[in-house]
Amino acid sequence: MKIRKANVKNDNITITNVYIYENKKEEYSLIAIPEIEWSTTISYEENRDELYSRLITSLAKNTEQETAEELASKVQQWVSEM
Repeated sequence: MKIRKANVKNDNITITNVYIYENKKEEYSLIAIPEIEWSTTISYEENRDELYSRLITSLAKNTEQETAEELASKVQQWVSEM
């Protein structure tokens, strides 16, 4: 498991830790952000554009739109590095 520092502000809190678990055998990553009670799985085969849109849609339910876009961009980058 990897822990990345996001340091993104959302309302009155700062989202700091993003947890990334990589399951190489089943070819997916699990992303969790406990501060906003959010998590998702990302398949290795998922298209980058579709992933970004899906992340924004999902994150926007728990954060402001601007925060969701910033987090989606960071998550997308971190997952592509793995």
